[in-house]
Amino acid sequence: MLALTLRPPPPAKSHQKSGGTLAPARRQVPNLEKLTHMKNWKNWGKDLMLQYTKGKATSLLKGLKHANIVLLHDIIHTKETLTLVFEYVHTDLCQYMDKHPGGLHPDNVKLFLFQLLRGLSYIHQRYILHRDLKPQNLLISDTGELKLADFGLARAKSVPSHTYSNEVVTLWYRPPDVLLGSTEYSTCLDMWGVGCIFVEMIQGVAAFPGMKDIQDQLERIFLVLGTPNEDTWPGVHSLPHFKPERFTLYSSKNLRQAWNKLSYVNHAEDLASKLLQCSPKNRLSAQAALSHEYFSDLPPRLWELTDMSSIFTVPNVRLQPEAGESMRAFGKNNTYGKSLSNSKH
Repeated sequence: MLALTLRPPPPAKSHQKSGGTLAPARRQVPNLEKLTHMKNWKNWGKDLMLQYTKGKATSLLKGLKHANIVLLHDIIHTKETLTLVFEYVHTDLCQYMDKHPGGLHPDNVKLFLFQLLRGLSYIHQRYILHRDLKPQNLLISDTGELKLADFGLARAKSVPSHTYSNEVVTLWYRPPDVLLGSTEYSTCLDMWGVGCIFVEMIQGVAAFPGMKDIQDQLERIFLVLGTPNEDTWPGVHSLPHFKPERFTLYSSKNLRQAWNKLSYVNHAEDLASKLLQCSPKNRLSAQAALSHEYFSDLPPRLWELTDMSSIFTVPNVRLQPEAGESMRAFGKNNTYGKSLSNSKH
């Protein structure tokens, strides 16, 4: 058995996230030292619900081994505190997009999306939902690896899906069925978030940035996708919060009318339209999305990788410099090559 010693890192700021405190730390194993993230929950011993919820999340995390899922190194719990020790990943997609406003390089969007779908396909095949997809929960390493993180709301699901709490997913990335009070959902919940994040990476702004409340959020969705009815979404009238008289009657439009940059990238609008479906049953699965024509110019070897293999082990797969970014932007471990759209494979 390896003896693990935890000691504080050089002075660094910690921050609150999903009910826990997240801070960098040094994890020391004999002959190995790595910078890690430690996530702490206080009053662990007093709060039975916290024990139940976080206990489920950690038990799920321990079994997940994939290049596109943040690695859980260790779990430390006392009567008062639960501490999860994760691998250190230096930034997240939200910070990355803030640093590169106006939309990301199309090739980088494709690689980030491919990795997101790889990670989701892995957990969905194991009947696990993430339930809180948003850019802040997608970590990005200095070599461009994207990793699913913060499984605080994750849970195993059964087939068919059971009734769960509808208080999940940050409002901007929450699907209309959940906004309307549905508590019966499956992996399709995560796929709506994928569509929102995909559009945001390309367009440079959030797809549906509601400013007020759930009503406002739904109006923004219906403005683009059309106000649903029983013909376009069978069963919508039975949802607890669907009151037709409360919503403006909108017709659906082409997504490029709302987000013009989708038209600049081959097959991007079609993929986005198949993810952003109001009816959850119509949303593309993660596995099906990986086979979409949008990814047809990527090297075939990407679909043959083992779970723990990075996509960047495949020749000619690398991030491109963002607008105004030097070739050193991702550090000495990253190299840039010609655009994927021009690469031979």
